[in-house]
Amino acid sequence: MGMPVRRSTAKRPFEKIEARTMSGRRPSEGGRGFTLIELLVVISIIALLMAILMPTLQRARNQARAVVCQSNLKQWGLLMATYVNENDGRLPEPPPRVAALTRQWYGWGGWVWGWGWRGARDSEDIRCCPMATKLANPTGLGSPVGGTFRAWGRYWPEGQAPEPWDSHVAYGSYGYNGAVGYQGLDHANPDHFMYEQAWRTADVRGRDRIPVYFDSAWPWNGDWSQSHMEPPECEAVPTAVGLGVWNAPCINRHDGGINAVFLDWSVRKVGLKELWTLKWHRQFETAGLWTKAGGAQPGDWPAWMRSFKDY
Repeated sequence: MGMPVRRSTAKRPFEKIEARTMSGRRPSEGGRGFTLIELLVVISIIALLMAILMPTLQRARNQARAVVCQSNLKQWGLLMATYVNENDGRLPEPPPRVAALTRQWYGWGGWVWGWGWRGARDSEDIRCCPMATKLANPTGLGSPVGGTFRAWGRYWPEGQAPEPWDSHVAYGSYGYNGAVGYQGLDHANPDHFMYEQAWRTADVRGRDRIPVYFDSAWPWNGDWSQSHMEPPECEAVPTAVGLGVWNAPCINRHDGGINAVFLDWSVRKVGLKELWTLKWHRQFETAGLWTKAGGAQPGDWPAWMRSFKDY
């Protein structure tokens, strides 16, 4: 038999094992950080993603606000519908004292906020469109005219409103069609032109074309009486001061239009050029000069309105 192999008991030299990171780098390599070029690439990618996403997020935010706006108008419509149902279809009119003040202070009495709806007066959360919550005149000491993204009011300093109005209701970002239960209607003078124009009952044909409440830079739209009324030359951003309050609903608050509730209590978006096709009062010509049926061309409109849909 062969001799057994004797194993050496001498210790082997220490074998150094290099540590590696999970990525396979040595520790000294893993701690060097990003280079300037790598940082610039990352920043550029983030900036590009933000540029792509921000308009989308803004559109989504505006669409959500438009939904809330329509919900507010739906509530105003329900308040009006309740009044109509409880009064045999008649539309609201002010008491004689308010009507007298209306004739004295032309236009002021058109505020539906002031003709006695306790439910509407106490509804703080439906007074303003979410796109226009900042007041044009928060102190009550300046001009109360609103704008595209600005609510109208206050008309007086808080607590100082004359009777029969209250200071706490003297602001908002919706307007009211003055021909619906016309606030200054003089029953003693049926020959007055507004008597013939006014909608005095909700029991009429074409109610889905008769606006009641709508986005507006002014609380009352009683001056929208002529179908040939010209559109504003410039957009009311942020305020309509100097443009005239007669064009108060013609504001680009909701992507080329405004929201409105109609006399059939439906709520929808209305294109800005569509305003000239609505039946504002009994004698309003819905195929007037500023409609497609009346011969209006895109180039006839002010520059800021030319890209909007024609009607």
